[in-house]
Amino acid sequence: MDLRKIKKLIDLLEESNLAEIEIKEGEESVRLARTPQGATQYSYAPPMQVEHAQRAPVAPIPSPASAATDPNPPAGATADTPAGHVVRAPMVGTFYASPAPDKPAFVSVGQVVKAGETLGIIEAMKMFNQIEADASGTILAIQCESGQPVEFDQPLFVIG
Repeated sequence: MDLRKIKKLIDLLEESNLAEIEIKEGEESVRLARTPQGATQYSYAPPMQVEHAQRAPVAPIPSPASAATDPNPPAGATADTPAGHVVRAPMVGTFYASPAPDKPAFVSVGQVVKAGETLGIIEAMKMFNQIEADASGTILAIQCESGQPVEFDQPLFVIG
């Protein structure tokens, strides 16, 4: 697909109230979608065959220790999680604490951050998405390790 066509699609998406555009030309496919912050996310995926299998829903089984302490603990919360504002993963992907393996981490425990400051990155579908602080304060805890997979709504940071 021609790069000029993709740029025109980006302009069309930015000028309209559309949340997503997907165009297919033969074997090629381009999907443009807005992210919650208002930025545009671009991805290219070649067509593939996918087999769908019916799977029975699986209900999580709480451990006896967690069931005795709190009947409804927050997802991913542990007993050693400090009280404070929890920044959660907005998507499924791989968490990275630094912009590159040889670079220092964006934040560390005890560091003061401002709202909008980058705390980490989640890689999803070969796209790197910055995780920003949605509150100002001090980093009380970092709940995941760099390079580890994270689930949607999993606690990542605690800000106090």
